[in-house]
Amino acid sequence: MNPSWAGEAGAGEVGIWAAHMGSPGAGAQARNARRGAPPAGRTDEWLARRAKRFAWGTAPADLIAVNPPMARTERRNLRQREQLFDTPDWLKQKQCPHKAKYMAGPRIQPRNITGKEKLPDLIDATFLAYNGARLREGVQLFTNRMLEPDVTVGLSVSGALTPAGLGCSSIIPLIKAGFVDWIVSTGANLYHDLHFALNFPVHAGSPKFDDTDLRDNDLVRIYDVVIPYSDGLMATDEILREIMLQPEFQKEMGTAELHYLIGRYAAEWERKNGLKDVSVMAAAYRAGVPCYTSSPGDSTIGMNVAGVELRGSKLRVNPSIDVNETTSFVLAAKRGGGRSAVVLLGGGSPKNFMLQTEPQIQEVLRIKEFGQDFFLQITDARPDTGGLSGATPSEAVSWGKVDPARLPDAVVCYTDSTIALPLMTHYALARRKRRKLRRLYDQRAACMKALTREYFTHNKVKMIDGSEPDLG
Repeated sequence: MNPSWAGEAGAGEVGIWAAHMGSPGAGAQARNARRGAPPAGRTDEWLARRAKRFAWGTAPADLIAVNPPMARTERRNLRQREQLFDTPDWLKQKQCPHKAKYMAGPRIQPRNITGKEKLPDLIDATFLAYNGARLREGVQLFTNRMLEPDVTVGLSVSGALTPAGLGCSSIIPLIKAGFVDWIVSTGANLYHDLHFALNFPVHAGSPKFDDTDLRDNDLVRIYDVVIPYSDGLMATDEILREIMLQPEFQKEMGTAELHYLIGRYAAEWERKNGLKDVSVMAAAYRAGVPCYTSSPGDSTIGMNVAGVELRGSKLRVNPSIDVNETTSFVLAAKRGGGRSAVVLLGGGSPKNFMLQTEPQIQEVLRIKEFGQDFFLQITDARPDTGGLSGATPSEAVSWGKVDPARLPDAVVCYTDSTIALPLMTHYALARRKRRKLRRLYDQRAACMKALTREYFTHNKVKMIDGSEPDLG
């Protein structure tokens, strides 16, 4: 049997299928009856529907040559187009009222990389998804928003970045360009920074080194960084102890002043060794960028402070000075009509010390404030373990650390700081002109006076001895 419409189908698959259907057997007739189709004497309309349904069926080679079937992708696209065509516009809009909003981002279809691209252009054009996109958002936030003239930028540094060379390659250029106004670092980063000023060797190694053999050969390892023990660490300690016994150190001070005084020596060591811009503390000393450490005793600098105390040194580190000075920087930025930003490399104690400035203003000093204006963190810490290192900016809102209205200006990128920081530094230097140095170290006294005055204005209290505070 060859239905009258089979020949009219031409090269279409309906004609091919129908031409070879033949008459249905008894079993087929029964199945057709169950499906509501004619059990015998097929109608042209029914066969056409069946032919479309089974258009992917095979046909003898001779008929394929005469009537070649559509490619599978053509058949699939045809079916999809028919389905879309059958859906009226009003129904599509009703089912997807927010589709345009969610599809408002740029289309992901970057050009082929040629090897001739400039790094900032490469970041803008190809860091399009996942943490690549977060890194792009972060460097753009830092460069385009945080580095505006009225923004005071704090940088927290955790993880062994200076022994990995990030002090020389990235932090020092940021300081010199005026892109960092104050720093909170682990003491270890500042201690290892001194090896570079002293021209002591720090070498790339391997995490696979035999640590017992390293110990036997007078070397220490920080993952894949190798530092001599006797002519590296111990030599640095001896010099530190010698300068800490000098007269200018014989008093109580905060860590900003301690590191400023050490930085002055580091700058001189650079000069004597014929080096330039290798020490973060030397660069901070020259630029007037105060460097704090959140845990003064938790580093070899603090250990040496404790060591010389046994010999009668009068050097005392007072953390309360650091808490009040860092708080005064943030408040001064806001009261001066400006904004405050934080860049957090890693997490840990430096991150909290930098962010606690806002709770100190609001919770302890009872001064009305709203939180940091800009937030950028580079971290590999998960948020679900409860540790501060992985805490998100939205969580920080609940503590008053970040202004809730500024959450769109907050970015967390989950990657290694040794990857992100050089890229961020290059991007910022390429896209943004140098800023005038704020020299916050030189403004500490003025900022503290303003903080003290506002504290007593908001809190009707007297000095502990009952006297009136001196607000002159």
